[in-house]
Amino acid sequence: MEARRRSMKGASVDQRKDSDSVKASDALPLPLYLTNAVFFTLFFSVVYYLLLRWREKIRNSTPLHVVTLSEIAAIVTFVASFIYLLGFFGIGFVQSLVIPRSSDEEDLMDEDEIIDYDRLMLKEDTRAVPCAAQSDDCKLLSSPRLNKKIIDDDAIPLSSEEDEEIVKSVVEGKTPSYSLESKLGDCRRAAVIRREALQRITGKSLTGLPLEGFNYEAILGQCCEMPVGYVQIPVGIAGPLLLDGREYSVPMATTEGCLVASTNRGCKAIYASGGATSVLLKDGMTRAPVVRFGTAKRAAELKFFLENPLNFEALSLVFNSSSRFGRLQSIRCAIAGKNLYMRFTCSTGDAMGMNMVSKGVQNVIDFLNNQFPDMDVIGISGNYCSDKKPAAVNWIEGRGKSVVCEAIIKEEIVKKVLKTDVASLVELNMLKNLTGSAMAGALGGFNAHASNIVSAVFIATGQDPAQNIESSHCITMMEAVNDGKDLHVSVTMPSIEVGTVGGGTQLASQSACLNLLGVKGACMEAPGSNARQLACIVAGSVLAGELSLLSAIAAGQLVKSHMKYNRSTKDIPSI
Repeated sequence: MEARRRSMKGASVDQRKDSDSVKASDALPLPLYLTNAVFFTLFFSVVYYLLLRWREKIRNSTPLHVVTLSEIAAIVTFVASFIYLLGFFGIGFVQSLVIPRSSDEEDLMDEDEIIDYDRLMLKEDTRAVPCAAQSDDCKLLSSPRLNKKIIDDDAIPLSSEEDEEIVKSVVEGKTPSYSLESKLGDCRRAAVIRREALQRITGKSLTGLPLEGFNYEAILGQCCEMPVGYVQIPVGIAGPLLLDGREYSVPMATTEGCLVASTNRGCKAIYASGGATSVLLKDGMTRAPVVRFGTAKRAAELKFFLENPLNFEALSLVFNSSSRFGRLQSIRCAIAGKNLYMRFTCSTGDAMGMNMVSKGVQNVIDFLNNQFPDMDVIGISGNYCSDKKPAAVNWIEGRGKSVVCEAIIKEEIVKKVLKTDVASLVELNMLKNLTGSAMAGALGGFNAHASNIVSAVFIATGQDPAQNIESSHCITMMEAVNDGKDLHVSVTMPSIEVGTVGGGTQLASQSACLNLLGVKGACMEAPGSNARQLACIVAGSVLAGELSLLSAIAAGQLVKSHMKYNRSTKDIPSI
């Protein structure tokens, strides 16, 4: 039996050698490199020819659908060469990807040692919905055998020998790391395998980065790709913040000492003075594609067309058809030579709305192509939006939610709670936030530390942290009122970009923080009211933070408080 097994193994090895000696590229009439060169030349030649013909038809006002025999031949050649080039530079290269084990050492492997990686995973992800909705299926796909041997709390518990083989496959580059979720059908198991493979590839330990205690199905396809764990950020509570007659306990996720305590002191001063009042001035998310024409005159014609009130109704119908909640509000255009930037503004309900407005803009662009066939769409975003960048257009016109929040702090509260006086605060605000920021050439930065509070609330409630850039645009104003006894303080924030549905707001921790504020999810009775209320809470929290920090600076307490609460001596050796 042993001899028979060895003879069969030798035969199988010989068969693999014979099959590998014959390649698909051998059937080509030319050598592979010459075939590639021919198809490359054909592809770029016909593309250049078709572009020339298209340009000539536009100049001569010839219908594009009228084609000659030579153009038909060029189109057929283009399709054929394109299909060939999809094979990534030739049949031989594709074959090397499909049959990775082609070396002599692998061909001579013992039959018992040859690993069938396809057997260990699903061929493809056949689920119609994300893993979060298929939790039962995910459990069935995971291995029932558990490895009970765990060295320490941070060790990776591989479920079975199959997982060990998959890790080796990822390390060797035979299985792409990004495909683990779809092939395994188990999001947590994919994270475990990816993490172990990463440690072996880099030789670096991920001890200290938590893995357990997180729902990886919840982030599949919406929040984070290729996870290997999660980062812990402590969440503190500032408040109660008395805003518009309601009390809020504001969650703040931060690693900066003093921030929550300082904001909490500002909330205390506002509460003791009767609370703060907020007003939402504007609510509209923006997206600005850039298109190009042959001449500046032609670009101006589209600008006039878009800004003509008679055309707005037709454009809004096209835009609004992409969403139940997206409603076009305005279109503002700017020209740079023959390039046109179109800034669309629309309401987006309780969502932050970037995807919503982008879909509506794409609908309008498709509609405009019929009226302006010579319009060349360069990009769906031309930075005139402007997203995740400091920009004067957001500071002046607003983006997302524009909010102003104010409060009158009584004289005795300024002295007892804030430990300073009204005159000192007014002078400091003028010289620091207004004059100092102007000297620095600030853009929307006429405040003490608005971004501190915005970032902390954004992370806690599942907002996009990168949008802290424009959301932190703020001007802080302070003025003595009531015969100079009391302090009027306000913050004006023209571009707070928040939502209560979609993105990170659907994760358990962030959803809990939104629920604490009473703005979780979408408001069915008044769509958009939850997101608008969240924007007002952000502005109210910034008001409290500004009030407290400026008071600490005016009283000379800033350094003392940071030395007490924002320094750790745990890792400093004693001398």
